[in-house]
Amino acid sequence: MGKQTALIYAFVARGSVILAEHTDFSGNFNAIALQCLQKLPASNNKFTYNCDGHTFNYLVDNGFTYCVVAEESVGRQIPMAYLERIKDDFVGKYGGGKANTATHNSLNKEFGSKLKEHMIYCVDHSDEISKIAKVKAQVSEVKGVMMENIDKI
Repeated sequence: MGKQTALIYAFVARGSVILAEHTDFSGNFNAIALQCLQKLPASNNKFTYNCDGHTFNYLVDNGFTYCVVAEESVGRQIPMAYLERIKDDFVGKYGGGKANTATHNSLNKEFGSKLKEHMIYCVDHSDEISKIAKVKAQVSEVKGVMMENIDKI
């Protein structure tokens, strides 16, 4: 697996309207990603689907869906960290404004390059991202145990 090809395609959508997307590859993954998008529940959550050696990773948050298609061998940590990064960037830039009324691909010029920048960063810093994800998982586990202990009191 070439490191640069780990993250293949990404988009940000409001409902089923893709506002910005990026890929350096050709293939049918964008059509599959769109089909999956239309079947996602609207609730805030994270989802991963596997298809043809790729993972289709989604983060649904406050009416917006963030998606990245990755090679299956990458696992889930890096794609999910990528989705959190683009969500934070997107909300910081468009939260409560332009994104609520934007039309299909109308944010591509502004945000498409950001999708690419975050792809490069996440691939180049994959070890660091994996360590951060492990620490977050441990914190979450401790938090869960603490909540159980509080419930017992």
